[in-house]
Amino acid sequence: MTQPVPASRPTSAVKTPADAADLYAEIFREQPVSLEVVSAGRLKQVGARPPVREYLAQLWSRRHFLWAEARAKVSSGTRETVLGQAWMIINPILNGLAYYLIFGLILDTRRDIDNFLGYLVIGVFLFQFTTQCVRGGARSIQTGRNLIRAFSFPRASLPISVVLRGVLNLVPTIAAMLLLIVTLPENETWTRAALLFPLVLALQTCLATGIALFFARLTTVLPDISQLISVGMRIWLYTSAVFFSIDRFEKFPWIVGLMEANPMYMVLDAARDCLLYATVPEASTWIGLTSWSLGALAFGFLFFWHGEESYGRA
Repeated sequence: MTQPVPASRPTSAVKTPADAADLYAEIFREQPVSLEVVSAGRLKQVGARPPVREYLAQLWSRRHFLWAEARAKVSSGTRETVLGQAWMIINPILNGLAYYLIFGLILDTRRDIDNFLGYLVIGVFLFQFTTQCVRGGARSIQTGRNLIRAFSFPRASLPISVVLRGVLNLVPTIAAMLLLIVTLPENETWTRAALLFPLVLALQTCLATGIALFFARLTTVLPDISQLISVGMRIWLYTSAVFFSIDRFEKFPWIVGLMEANPMYMVLDAARDCLLYATVPEASTWIGLTSWSLGALAFGFLFFWHGEESYGRA
């Protein structure tokens, strides 16, 4: 039976890991497994998979707690390091420098690319966000198994919480990315097209959430999948034109076609058009990216919801 959500502290008060521990008791409040009379002589087990609409309502009712938990995890994630949260910005910068040295200078993939540094920065920073969401979401059910066994709550909260942490980590990352684009030697003039960039990020977040939900369930069925995700993400990185232009494959139209159908290529291409080239992305890009993002979100959610009752079992 649905119980009223207990009063909680304001979410702005979440500052320390101790606060995060208290939040778990509120987010994943314990409910006894019992039987509920539904109608004449028919019983329903509390904790069984609810209908989709009810499941979404349960997730929505916990949105404030999920945001607070995500904020606590972000603030505590780098607490033991000297530079702390600065690593959220330093990591993509270091990755960008490594890719620039290897691909830009040694392999010379920068030719025929206007503002290669900005092109590379956008690719590395945005792809890292998707990677963090997919990897963390895939492990969320396994790492949260004790919570699942102890408390009754919509299990999709776990991978969604991972994505929320990724979004919070993305805020300073995007600020650093925009600052780099402005200060790079090849200055770009921003136009109204740049106002479309948040929409690109929203579609990317939907895409990452859908994939995270999909792999969160898949790894409970096939745990070995979690070992292959890193390899898969690296392959996806190399096929998303992060540090080269697809124009180098113009003699192979089928390769260009496959890469243009890649949703992460669409994300990066749209972001570069908005921020680097003062161009509104083509309608085909918007249609393709929206279809991929909303389709992945719907499919991933339904796939995860269908296995709701199986999570946390020995």
